[in-house]
Amino acid sequence: MNEHYPLLYTFHFYLFGVVAIVSAIAFVTRKSPVAAAMWLVVTMFALSAEYIMLEAHFIGIMQVLVYAGAIMVVFLFVIMLLNLGHPSEIADARGTWGKLLAGVVGLVLLAEIGVIASGGLPSDKYVAPRGFVTDQVVRYGAVGAVAKPLYQNYALAFELTSVLLLIAITGAVAVGGRRDVDAR
Repeated sequence: MNEHYPLLYTFHFYLFGVVAIVSAIAFVTRKSPVAAAMWLVVTMFALSAEYIMLEAHFIGIMQVLVYAGAIMVVFLFVIMLLNLGHPSEIADARGTWGKLLAGVVGLVLLAEIGVIASGGLPSDKYVAPRGFVTDQVVRYGAVGAVAKPLYQNYALAFELTSVLLLIAITGAVAVGGRRDVDAR
């Protein structure tokens, strides 16, 4: 946190938070998959700014490089490969029941946030002890502090995510290839 300009820091922190929320809502409400992907990029950049303002510079840079860069290129590649056509040709799956269900889920999530905000976190197991992050960065360096738990404690989740992305891309290629064969 910047001690010299606390009001300016706070203003920009909330500004990037609002940009992230608004662009995430725009991402969810777009009918065009390409437009939705571009709004997701804006969300990723806003989150990166939040991380950098929290002095998590490595995570902020990785947010831009990995998510806004590499993952979004893969998403756009799959969208283009599927050749979804003109947005008006795509059936709108958001009917009345879908909107009602989304509203109920949104209200439930807001209620959960309210409960957590009013009563605090359920236990201290969700909060790192004071100075823990600084100790980890001093001990392992900025990259090591992220890489050590990622590749030791969460290696299975990390590998399952990569396999899931590989399966999604393979499925998109299979669906895209089958559509081209059927069109001939």
